[in-house]
Amino acid sequence: MIGRLFSLVIDCPDPSELASFYESLLSLSRVEDTTDYVVLRSTTGTEIVTFQRVGDFRSPRWRDPDRPAQMHVDVMVDDLDLAEPKVLALGATLLEGSDKPIGYRVYADPVGHPFCLLTRESVMPSE
Repeated sequence: MIGRLFSLVIDCPDPSELASFYESLLSLSRVEDTTDYVVLRSTTGTEIVTFQRVGDFRSPRWRDPDRPAQMHVDVMVDDLDLAEPKVLALGATLLEGSDKPIGYRVYADPVGHPFCLLTRESVMPSE
């Protein structure tokens, strides 16, 4: 092993606003909050997500090679149909072309970063 993941850092125009979205989505707590960055952490202290202000932020566009996503977050849920209205109420958008297959759906957070809600069916082979 070379190292271990310490933090996922997400560029955005307003760290406090986007952190609020992910606080609710991932059940994380705000542990640092400045004008230029916000740090969220799980109760175990192992999952850390940092949001940093970028002045010339250009939102990714789903399936647009000129504005690629470059990365996305997968969020495990028990039931897609129960989770979807909750993420939409937080400000997420179901992305066009996400044909709602069983096991996962693709959304954008409030500033355009794609993320997926997925269930165990999408990552565990049927037995």
